Amino acid sequence: MAVVASSSPATHALPHIAIFPFMAKGHTIPLIHLAHHLLGHGLARVTFFTTHGNAAFVREGLSSTDAAVVELTFPANVPDIPPGVESAEGLTSMASFAVFVDAVSLLQPQLEASLAAMEPPASLLVADAFLYWTNTSAARLGIPKVSFFGISAFAHVMRELRVRHDPCATLRHSEVDADGNPATFTVPEFPHIKLTFEDFMAPFGDPASIGPMMELDGKLGRSIEESQGLIINTFHGLEGQYIEFWTQHVGPRAWPVGPLCLAQQPVYSLPCHANKPAWMQWLDDKAAAGQAVLYVALGTLAAIPESQLKEVADGLERAGVNFIWAVRPENIDLGPGFEDRTKGRGMVVRDWVDQLGILKHESVRGFLSHCGWNSVLESVAVGVPLAVWPMNADQPFNARFLVDELKIAIRVHTTDGTIRGLVTSEEVSRVVRCLMEGEEGVEVTRNVARLSAGAKEAMEEGGPSWKATKDMIDELCVKSLHGNLEGSEVAV
Repeated sequence: MAVVASSSPATHALPHIAIFPFMAKGHTIPLIHLAHHLLGHGLARVTFFTTHGNAAFVREGLSSTDAAVVELTFPANVPDIPPGVESAEGLTSMASFAVFVDAVSLLQPQLEASLAAMEPPASLLVADAFLYWTNTSAARLGIPKVSFFGISAFAHVMRELRVRHDPCATLRHSEVDADGNPATFTVPEFPHIKLTFEDFMAPFGDPASIGPMMELDGKLGRSIEESQGLIINTFHGLEGQYIEFWTQHVGPRAWPVGPLCLAQQPVYSLPCHANKPAWMQWLDDKAAAGQAVLYVALGTLAAIPESQLKEVADGLERAGVNFIWAVRPENIDLGPGFEDRTKGRGMVVRDWVDQLGILKHESVRGFLSHCGWNSVLESVAVGVPLAVWPMNADQPFNARFLVDELKIAIRVHTTDGTIRGLVTSEEVSRVVRCLMEGEEGVEVTRNVARLSAGAKEAMEEGGPSWKATKDMIDELCVKSLHGNLEGSEVAV
């Protein structure tokens, strides 16, 4: 493997960090941002691993940096994985997701060969917890390894307490309280937190996939436990008590290094950017007219039925607010005449968008979101309040945290109280108007603005997240760095 680098002594003195994300955009993007953070502050050199099918996305994300990108060959003809699929976005079910995660382990020989060939040698491996087998690879090569898992510290702690207390042994999906609401479990370590069966079981997807997903969850837990640390994309001002609980009562040590999205360079910062997309120009026009806009994005992995998306469309039309909606999948039918009737105050985008760029835009004042952690952090970082509609994975945990503790979001309710239940157009309209025009919207806007200021301070040089990143490098890379300095040439 050839690594091209500067020949200056300062470059040689830097630790060389290898980064390997899981093959899904939601897992890759924050690690691209981590690379920007490390390189932008001169904390390390970076080599980024991916596969051929994901390389174009990675290279575009790293195009303004001098990070090296190494492409591995994804295994062919894996049963239950469609031909040519190298990313979780191409899968059709949670059951196939577990198969996909295991198939990625076939990359292990290639990864080890590439790590062994890195010049200067790797000082640290940062790998997604879904790549559980990288612990063995790092140990075999004598490289310190930290896990990255792109969920909140709150969700990390709740996941651990689920394992510790097994609340699902006593809670049942059908149980309700005296008011007909789903029965709750009080978390012993945090008595103010009450969670439902739905919250605890959401990470495992539909009932048919619970078995393989539970097995995968065990592998993830061991991968994190046996690492030298856990990188969490968060900051102390947002989740301080949960970060401390993890480090003191669970382990390994948590390194809160975010929100990493603030390390991303702006894509469309100039008013006359030659490649400014139509949706950005549309937002510029709304800002010029002094009009507030709601951003709508419901994730890239969850398969939302067309009938449900039509309810969303009808709800947005009823609400009468300006909106920009990033729709997945691209060919979905949102109902006869919807886009024509809302033309001017609404824009439907069916291409991949720069979500952070949209949220940063001065016209955007609210975000209807599935409550994935990347989306939450981007919203917090730029001070945009949320309406949250959790659907699976860690999203119910995030929603509880944002609505009940941080008070920066308004909850979207389904008709039956489950995360798989229908959200009516009336509910969409109610929540959107409450967020954009109501008193509760004013309160959550004020609260998120305070957290946004803390997020920016955390990522500045000398701030808590910058310091956590530097402390991690100083603690884990010192021996490897000493070995790097014994060599004087960089392979080209």
